[in-house]
Amino acid sequence: MTDMEREYYTQHIRVRLTEWRFSHSVNVSREAVRLAEKYGGDVHKAELAGLLHDVMKDVGKKGQIEFMEQYGIKLSRYEENAPKLWHAITGAVYVKKILDIKDKDIINAIRYHTTGREGMSLLEKIIYVADCTSEERDYEGVDEVRMAAEMSLEDAVEVAAAASLQDRIDDRTPMHPDTVGAYNEIIFQKQAKRRREEKGNK
Repeated sequence: MTDMEREYYTQHIRVRLTEWRFSHSVNVSREAVRLAEKYGGDVHKAELAGLLHDVMKDVGKKGQIEFMEQYGIKLSRYEENAPKLWHAITGAVYVKKILDIKDKDIINAIRYHTTGREGMSLLEKIIYVADCTSEERDYEGVDEVRMAAEMSLEDAVEVAAAASLQDRIDDRTPMHPDTVGAYNEIIFQKQAKRRREEKGNK
């Protein structure tokens, strides 16, 4: 981003987010830039998507509902009872409608940063992983995701998605099909790679 763009979007989220959430967003943006540089992603898009990924996080449940009603957002049955997912859905609409960002990859990276999905783009993987591994994160298992991220984005998505799915099992709550899809896709790809390698060694 240009310095002017960075200042504009930084000030925009500063007034919308709590101090902790603002710091988190800045950290995610920085980590997204690092991962983009490491894995050949678009640094500009990574920085912007990372900065804006939680733009709707702190508006509260009532604010989320009002925003969804205003823009005709419909939730799946998995999302209706999972308010923690709403900010990603509303955030994607916010950056498109309010901030006039038209880049579909940035919009999708924000939309799927909490659940992942099958067929994730490079940018989507970067934001998904950066959100899990930003500097201030200290949850149990974060070091495993960080180590995986140094090997490949796919490894990091696998570890993070597996942990998320395990949490759903432990809590006896529904698994979002997008997270299942993200996890399964990587496992299928690894299985196919192993079969090719085994065939090549024969």
